[in-house]
Amino acid sequence: MEWHSILINTKEDAIELIADMLYSIGVKGIEIVDNKLSQYEKENLIVDYIDSKLVVSDSIKVICYFSEEENIEEKVLLIEEYLEEIKGYVDIGEGTINRSITKEEDWANNWKQYYKPFRVGEHIVIKPTWEPFLDLKEDDIVIEIDPGMAFGCGTHETTSMCITQLEKYVQKGVSVIDVGCGSGILSIVAARLGAGKISAIDLDKAAVKVSKENVELNHLEAQISVFHGDLISQVNEKADLVVANIMADIILVLVDDIKRVLKNDGLFISSGIILDRLDEVKSKLISSNFEIIEITNHGEWVAITSKMKA
Repeated sequence: MEWHSILINTKEDAIELIADMLYSIGVKGIEIVDNKLSQYEKENLIVDYIDSKLVVSDSIKVICYFSEEENIEEKVLLIEEYLEEIKGYVDIGEGTINRSITKEEDWANNWKQYYKPFRVGEHIVIKPTWEPFLDLKEDDIVIEIDPGMAFGCGTHETTSMCITQLEKYVQKGVSVIDVGCGSGILSIVAARLGAGKISAIDLDKAAVKVSKENVELNHLEAQISVFHGDLISQVNEKADLVVANIMADIILVLVDDIKRVLKNDGLFISSGIILDRLDEVKSKLISSNFEIIEITNHGEWVAITSKMKA
């Protein structure tokens, strides 16, 4: 199968707006290529869908994919119209668009050369299935991940901050909901840290497939259930902890739904929030009866751990 690939040259301020718009018109996958590599990535020579040979600049590439059945001319026109609309109030940089055809096997496999084993937090080791990790310590927790076409290798700042917060706050036997589970990495981390029942949800069918495969790879089928669905619409039981590594705009909408599925005094770990949106998300959480427990940031990204008041 072939995919239409559209590359948008833009700047950081416009990422969330563009990504939201792309998802609204049916995009099947997004890559963010940020030339400003994080210090962690520079030191460890690992990347999350990023070519480490790129020249450092403030230019960011948003690459999206549509299936070959889609009317690509219509999609390009919608994107061009949207860029024209938002450039009056946000810096979109070049705002140029490039198109190409990508084979599914290229999309699924080319990035593997950049994905190496690495540590997150105190004891978590994330490794791809095809790479050995020789520097294991006695109390390390090793998680094998094959992200496939789903977001969530663990190297991106938003994912690593969520993992660090899970390591800090997951207690034995707690129930967890993972919203926008991507590769399933956060659900698997929670399970290996001692969580009990875990529900992982994603709107992207490719992500659901990859999550299920990674759950099986780590022998956690009895503990983690993976669902295809819109946010938490399919969840009816209350959980002790909800984790959502998604964009700020979705978190703002999600907060009120989280209250329905989170137990009193339950924790909500949210990330995927750019620093400029921190105050907005904080205000929404506080007005929705959440207490801010901890805020962490890595580069331009923020994670918020909050507790729902009784």
